[in-house]
Amino acid sequence: MGQIISRVISDTAQVKNVITTLVTQSFQSAALVLAYVAVLLSTSLPLTLMALVVAPLVIGALQPLLKRLRRGYRRLGDDYGEMTSVLQEAVSGVRLVKAFRAEPYEEGRFLDASGRYSEGLMRITRVAFLSQPITEFLGTLVAVAILWIGARMVLVGGTLQPSQLIAFLVIVMRLLQPMKQLSQIPTTAQQALAASDRLFEVLDSPTELMLDRGTKTVSGFYDALVFDGVSFAYETEPVLADIDLTARKGEVVALVGPSGAGKSTLVDIIPRFYEPTAGRILVDGIDTREIALPSLRSLTGIVSQDTVLFNDTVRNNIAYGAAERFTDEQIVAAARAANAHGFISELPHGYETILGERGTRLSGGQRQRIAIARALLIDPPILILDDATSALDTESERLVQEAIDRLLAGRTVFVIAHRLSTVIHADQILVLDRGRIVERGTHHDLIAKRGAYFRLHSLQFRDERISSSPRATPAEV
Repeated sequence: MGQIISRVISDTAQVKNVITTLVTQSFQSAALVLAYVAVLLSTSLPLTLMALVVAPLVIGALQPLLKRLRRGYRRLGDDYGEMTSVLQEAVSGVRLVKAFRAEPYEEGRFLDASGRYSEGLMRITRVAFLSQPITEFLGTLVAVAILWIGARMVLVGGTLQPSQLIAFLVIVMRLLQPMKQLSQIPTTAQQALAASDRLFEVLDSPTELMLDRGTKTVSGFYDALVFDGVSFAYETEPVLADIDLTARKGEVVALVGPSGAGKSTLVDIIPRFYEPTAGRILVDGIDTREIALPSLRSLTGIVSQDTVLFNDTVRNNIAYGAAERFTDEQIVAAARAANAHGFISELPHGYETILGERGTRLSGGQRQRIAIARALLIDPPILILDDATSALDTESERLVQEAIDRLLAGRTVFVIAHRLSTVIHADQILVLDRGRIVERGTHHDLIAKRGAYFRLHSLQFRDERISSSPRATPAEV
């Protein structure tokens, strides 16, 4: 994250500032150089040609230094990105830092990252400063050579008048300043070139839409969503293996199992956040890889435990990405259905209240109800609920659950649940373990089997009874 922020903000600013400076300076200096060279050509053609031949040699001598500068500026950009990443993590996780008294640890991480950046900056500055004395030394050698050859042309060959030599040298001295400025441009440009390299790595990376090979569009979801032998692996690490399931329109499919069983990955494959490494997913008989991404994702809505809100108005957070498509009445209706209209009305500016970064003005339950209103507004036929009530207090959970019950109506729903009490009425319950479906059926069927689901259910409700017992002690729990 820090690397991306650094490339988008810092590298863009460096490219802009350096290029604007270089363009104005280059035009001015180049115009002066051309004018002076024209005068020099009219004064002495041999001396001018000699100077013009030597100039490329001077530039060539600087190439190793320029390449080193460019590599150094690129490393410096990476170090700046790491420093930004450490800072971003510390700021976003400030509550955790305070809770664990980890301020010294985070300070040490930042000092290490900023120290690497500072050391790199000092190294590259020393190299950059070398270019100016080298350029001036080589320029002085050229001037001395011109003086020596010109003097011989006056004293020995008689092909040059003393007045012409003096005029030539005066113009050469006037030429040194714009030439010096032009000679510094390659050195200065290395920072912009290194920044542009990092920036274009991001800009030239193909987007999902560019890589998408889907061409079909779908207008809705009418029959069933089918997983047909779906497997998925992160590089070489298998996550899902041979998943077969059919979710018909209007069904609720619950996914349960231990952490790391592959539940979130399974639902992430539906809107093609990931592509299956084997098998296929069919929506009404069409392979999802054949469906254009915008069309496929218009079928799905997601409400997760970690609700993402933006530093924008309540209205724009509910109508996220499509504010112009919905009227105020539609947004208010979605908020009412999500049990959110009450607290929104009490905010300082109602639906025009700015929520702050990540919705910090709201409680967890209020953020969840905003997310549910967002899903209700787009009215998706396929809904993904990722443990949306697990982190809420009893009253917030009741309000959120009421809103979810309205959200479920008429939709095909995939529910990831750690609290099994929330999935008792699901049409299908899939028990996942190590990426495989080890059991499936209704709640009553799975309880009767007395298998993995029964063990999870018994363990969870035993823990709940112990934690709710007024006599429970820490040792008993």
